[in-house]
Amino acid sequence: MSEINVHPEISLQLQIRRQTQKAIKLLTVPLVGLLIVLLNGIGLFMDAIQKRIGIRRMAYIFVLPNMLLFTVFSLLPILGNFYYAFTAGTKVLPENRYFAGTANFEFLLHCDNYLDPGSCRADLFWRGLFNTVNYVVFAVGGILLFSLITAVILNRPIKGRGFFRGVFFYPTLLSSVVVALLWKWVLQRQGILNASLTGLGLEPVNFLLNAAWSNFWVIFIGVWSNVGFYTLIVLAGLQAIPGTLYEAAKIDGAGPWDSFRYITLPLVKPSLIVVFVLSFIRCVQVFDHVFVMTGGGPGTATQYIVQYIYNTGFSSNPPNLGVAAAASLILGLILLVLTLIQLRVTGSGEETDYA
Repeated sequence: MSEINVHPEISLQLQIRRQTQKAIKLLTVPLVGLLIVLLNGIGLFMDAIQKRIGIRRMAYIFVLPNMLLFTVFSLLPILGNFYYAFTAGTKVLPENRYFAGTANFEFLLHCDNYLDPGSCRADLFWRGLFNTVNYVVFAVGGILLFSLITAVILNRPIKGRGFFRGVFFYPTLLSSVVVALLWKWVLQRQGILNASLTGLGLEPVNFLLNAAWSNFWVIFIGVWSNVGFYTLIVLAGLQAIPGTLYEAAKIDGAGPWDSFRYITLPLVKPSLIVVFVLSFIRCVQVFDHVFVMTGGGPGTATQYIVQYIYNTGFSSNPPNLGVAAAASLILGLILLVLTLIQLRVTGSGEETDYA
């Protein structure tokens, strides 16, 4: 019987594969043994602690790592922020700063006319605040509108419903920086959108160098990248509405609009309130995608309150940590009020029995 000739390259690949499998087997045994020893050691250590402090106090041991992380990365920075808000100076180390009282807050809040940012000592702070209010009004309104429309459509028995749910939710999985870079590539003067306009015989537009267009696009992208998440919240509310209510309304002669107005909207209202509060808080803190796309420009057209804090505390020369900390406390106070409203709305509501 003649031997089968194997190509040298195939033979070499087979040898490499066999050697790789042997190496994996050789490494697997000691690694598994090491893992077993490690887990046994942890078990013995935890048993010893449990015997010493009792089983009731073991919960504190499991919570301890998270509490340490919270203390180091959240609690201490918050306390430090309070300290910096009442001090002044160009030094970073606390011992090199001097007490300034409420001077930083007075600087931020001093205005001859609160409706005219130009009359304020901290005019950039107030411009950022006005820009933030403008962004919140349009972005939150857009999120509420489009999340409701999208959820109503996706709640219907349409073909490919699961696919479209995934498509609408996908932008939420992307980071704000990735979203901003993608859209910046689309909107720049040599981008895809201007190439399409040129192909239609139109003049290219400097979308990111025009104040009106910049405001429009940062709001549009903010809505586009987040509406999928809020759609899921509204969709969950819609799916909790019993179908028998719509059947009864149809028997009584109610049309689609009447069913939407008198059944869907009232019963999905709690979900819309949650969407409103969450999107409000998120929009007040807008920073990432705007900073990457426009850097706050042109001029200060898209500079929002969080970017003012960042610029004042980190990118200005010299950095003014005291004013930045005071501005962040003002923003924190606003968000605290919104959080309390959210807890009150979601915690005091009574469950509806449809039975």
